[in-house]
Amino acid sequence: MLRTETVFTWAAPPIKFGVGAIAELGWDVAQYGVRRALLLTDPGVAATGLADEVAAILRAAGIGCDVFDEVAVEPTDDSIDKAAAFARGGTWDGLVALGGGSAIDTAKAVNLLVTQDGTLMDFVAPPIGRGRVPDRPLLPLIAVPTTAGTGSEATTICVVDLLSMRLKAGISTARLRPVMAVVDPATTLSLPSEVTAACGIDVLSHALESYTAKSFDARPAFESPAKRAAFCGSNPISDRWCEEAIRLVGEHLRSAVVNGTDLAARGGMMLASTYAGIGFGNAGTHLPHANAYPVAGQVRSYRAAGYPEMPMVPHGQAVASTAMASFRFTFPACRERHLRAASLLQGRPVDVEMGSEALPSALGELFADIGVPAGIGTFGFGNDDIPALAAGTMKQQRQLSVVPRPVDESAVRSIFEQSLRGR
Repeated sequence: MLRTETVFTWAAPPIKFGVGAIAELGWDVAQYGVRRALLLTDPGVAATGLADEVAAILRAAGIGCDVFDEVAVEPTDDSIDKAAAFARGGTWDGLVALGGGSAIDTAKAVNLLVTQDGTLMDFVAPPIGRGRVPDRPLLPLIAVPTTAGTGSEATTICVVDLLSMRLKAGISTARLRPVMAVVDPATTLSLPSEVTAACGIDVLSHALESYTAKSFDARPAFESPAKRAAFCGSNPISDRWCEEAIRLVGEHLRSAVVNGTDLAARGGMMLASTYAGIGFGNAGTHLPHANAYPVAGQVRSYRAAGYPEMPMVPHGQAVASTAMASFRFTFPACRERHLRAASLLQGRPVDVEMGSEALPSALGELFADIGVPAGIGTFGFGNDDIPALAAGTMKQQRQLSVVPRPVDESAVRSIFEQSLRGR
């Protein structure tokens, strides 16, 4: 008889939250014994002057600081190798990541590459990479998010776009989790509305996917503690964080998109992002994220307003593009959770007679209100692209392992077919 899991794991970093928290960063970083830090950020954040401000705060605390400000939006294997090459040119005893998920994920990957032997592909999750576990200590990484999006400040995961494979993939190991997150809602005030919207949907999908993931005790038992996955499935602790994240998104995302100077809305979304991060960083995301990786990796010419002028599908838009069809597919596995999620998102009791359409309907209304594309057709994909997209999804075993009902390539193709028209 197949033995199922009886244990789940849950962890989160220390978090400092609030307007003005960034001013205390020098003291915080010093508590980890850091005397020389490498600050990693992207050109957009650097252009606001925030990176210079953070570097000055660190130096005022007696911490030497150099800045790498060439992190790529939606980091690739090439951009991460460039950042790692810069990092190898100095001697650091700590890293500070300032920015959205791209900066924090890049810092996580750089931390691996400068402290361990091997290449990026050694650590990428199988079957795409070799899934190697680091065997040496990593540098302390302090994450300072400037978007309400990935929640990467709280997770064990980094995501990279593998250019040669036209595919996104993840690295997941407990040692990647930052030692501390410093979350200051004021850092998000300059975000364009399009970026706020896409990042907000990423927050929402993290929470929804983790809340509806396969339960930890429905998974086959792991052979040993060392082999227990970081994504353990839905569990009683993650559930509470995810429920609150869904509620906060429903309450604040529209306001944050419409009025970027609404600090209460910005604060609500930053809380939602961190809550979702510590929820999904333990439970795990499933189909919308598994589908998003090939969507982003196989894009040809789509350019997103508010983002750098380059062919790319922002991660939040990629996740949104199949979310409605994905949750329609997963509904039979945990009906009550889908209905409760729709109720939390809408801030009112849901009509249970809507059944499998309740959550897709709530999502469709939100997408329309904030201008997020609701289907893959917007990005230039057609029927002929579906086989390659579905094949890309089937490589994302980290996510597929926690889909709450059995899924095969035929089911994934059907989800993509529905998502051509955004339904």
